[in-house]
Amino acid sequence: MPVRSDSGSATVWWTALSALLWFVTLAVVATATARLDRDRATTAADLTALTAAADAVHGTERACAKARATAEANRASLTSCVLTGPFAEVVVSVPSSLIDRRVMARARAGPAAVSHEEV
Repeated sequence: MPVRSDSGSATVWWTALSALLWFVTLAVVATATARLDRDRATTAADLTALTAAADAVHGTERACAKARATAEANRASLTSCVLTGPFAEVVVSVPSSLIDRRVMARARAGPAAVSHEEV
């Protein structure tokens, strides 16, 4: 009986396919986790900016204190809080689930502009 040269090649192909499948799976999980971290940071920034803008009439100190409480309630840290009239601009950070870094997000909130044509 002649010996075939492709003896054992199925094992090599299945091992390569399995490694490729694991790589693709890890890439998808890492991408999904990074997007989730970004979305958490963006949501926390949006809510924090809205809170600061809602209390802007009471002064920077009170508005930023409430913004800090909102950020902490969303497991974020308030990095910056700047009020310019009724507008609030904040920067928050959340810990990354993948690496030992923080994910930053910026948001701005204030009263809606009303055109004179709509009134």
